[in-house]
Amino acid sequence: KTEDKKLGGVSVYLCVSVQGGVDNEVSLTAYITIALLEVPLPVTLSLIRNALFCLETAADQKENHVYTKALLAYAFALAGKMDKRKTLLDSLEKEAVKEDGSVHWQRPGKEPEVDLPYYRYRAPSAEVEMTAYVLLAYLTSQPAPSQEELSFASHIAKWISGQQNPNGGFSSTQ
Repeated sequence: KTEDKKLGGVSVYLCVSVQGGVDNEVSLTAYITIALLEVPLPVTLSLIRNALFCLETAADQKENHVYTKALLAYAFALAGKMDKRKTLLDSLEKEAVKEDGSVHWQRPGKEPEVDLPYYRYRAPSAEVEMTAYVLLAYLTSQPAPSQEELSFASHIAKWISGQQNPNGGFSSTQ
């Protein structure tokens, strides 16, 4: 989805591709808010404040998809809303797939991995992306992440690094 908006007299062109299979207003709002906070635009800007208000309201809904929770956690981390970030990360931790010393997230109803000889399974881009957003949320903390958060983040990083293809890239473009 693309949009051309005037922001403080400057034209801002937003191009958002929702890869995680979640195509809703909450995810799109989170993507755009993340992009604006990474510029960085101040949290005090009315556009950002309004977006964060919408995201805070949406974060309280129980039916949020794992991918949406990952985006929300990172958006709140960038905005310095550590209580909201922690609540979402706690919820995400309960949904994590923990195996072989690594941690990742996958979409609900996903087919089990195929175990074939001479074939190394790599997760679809949606799993790589949402796991990467959770990692960003863990590492984006004010003050710095705790030792416990860094330890958990290292297990996430282990899984992500295992998803690299032989050329060092990933299935995800995010």
